[in-house]
Amino acid sequence: MAKTNLTAARVAAYQCEPGKQQSILWDAKTRGFGLRATAAGGHAYIVEGRLHGRTIRCTIGDPANWKLEDARQRAADLRVLIDKGTDPREQEAQQRAAAEAKREARLRQEATVGDAWDAYLAYQKDRQQRGVEKAWGDRHMADHERLAAVGGVKKKRGKGETQAGPLAELMLLRLPELTGARIAQWLDRHAGERPTMLALAYRLLRAFIRWCEDTPAYKSLVPADAYKERAVKEAVPRVKAKEGDCLQREQLRAWFDGVRKIGNPVIRAYLQTLLLVGPRREELAALRWDDVDFQWNSLSLSDKVESEGRVVPLTPYVASLLWDLKRRNDTPPNVRELARMEARGEKWKPSPWVFSSPTAEDGKLAEPRIAHAKALRAAGLPHISLHGLRRSFGTLSEWVECPVGVTAQIMGHAPSAIAEKHYRRRPLDLLRLWHCRIEAWMLEQAGIEFKVNEAEERPGLRAVK
Repeated sequence: MAKTNLTAARVAAYQCEPGKQQSILWDAKTRGFGLRATAAGGHAYIVEGRLHGRTIRCTIGDPANWKLEDARQRAADLRVLIDKGTDPREQEAQQRAAAEAKREARLRQEATVGDAWDAYLAYQKDRQQRGVEKAWGDRHMADHERLAAVGGVKKKRGKGETQAGPLAELMLLRLPELTGARIAQWLDRHAGERPTMLALAYRLLRAFIRWCEDTPAYKSLVPADAYKERAVKEAVPRVKAKEGDCLQREQLRAWFDGVRKIGNPVIRAYLQTLLLVGPRREELAALRWDDVDFQWNSLSLSDKVESEGRVVPLTPYVASLLWDLKRRNDTPPNVRELARMEARGEKWKPSPWVFSSPTAEDGKLAEPRIAHAKALRAAGLPHISLHGLRRSFGTLSEWVECPVGVTAQIMGHAPSAIAEKHYRRRPLDLLRLWHCRIEAWMLEQAGIEFKVNEAEERPGLRAVK
């Protein structure tokens, strides 16, 4: 092969020969050293030698980054390695792997709780999207995001900014700093705040630490048994079952009288359905018309226990409430309002939500608590939370001697015994038998006489004076 003394000018002027993928200009001064030019216009210094009877070629670098004399010296060093029987490519790969290992070790040690927490939520969101069995529900995911939020964001409802969640201060720690002592101190600092929220935050943190131990990227970074130390267990608030917050039988008449006087028909129906069906407030608010089956009298509710949701009976009185909402929802606005919508470039269509709200960002009912609180005050009743209505359904169902397992299945509670989990498969019609008894008993206590209006083929009702 032809050789020539490489100079800066020859290097700058050298181009790939026409019709070839690459051309090499070999240096006459340094053995095996050359300049390679490709048809695409690339240039690189190279060195070539024989190792164990085979020709090997190593790339030194781009002439734009290497001075000619430096490249010659690098070529001479690589030739020495080749003559000694060492493959420079393998040596470079080993050095690169060692450097990468050091970098990963450094990143592991510098990884914060927030970094791992984001990876944890991304992993769980991926499971949600793929429909993996026992994937998190939306409510559980929202709890993780809310309790770790840094706050300072303008509230969507009301004035002011959001507050930081109890887990937010831990997000800045490096994972090795998440010791039992730090967790105990964190619990003690928040001991005067809401104990139920703090206990939930601790349980979420505990599950997160367990995930880190099972994830190679974060394994062994959190000190072993950080959440199991005695100081931590003693600092976790003891959450007791909430006293009260449940309607009594004698209060049903006053409660129904107050709620049925609420001016907003959507909130009025929502609160009554919440008591008579016993779902979680978010489950009911997320109900779509596609989930309501008036023909077979059933409701399909999302469920944080069953990933596929659950189907519960649509009882006659609740069906009458939803039927009225359906009629309102499917009725278009008057001609004048339609004209205004067209002028704004909008087109009217029925809402997909059962409990719709035109002022809400996502179109469904978001805040029924204010109207409920006013109805309670007007009726002279003590405060009852929306979750208290769910609690009331479970408690009041015992008046008709409804089996506990039936009530739990309607409410979406996980089976609490082996027999319930493995040997009870109650069909919808059996649930409907007991659910209708519960509804009829509540309406009787409220002084509401309900009957089906067969002439109009839809439910009807009237109140007993």
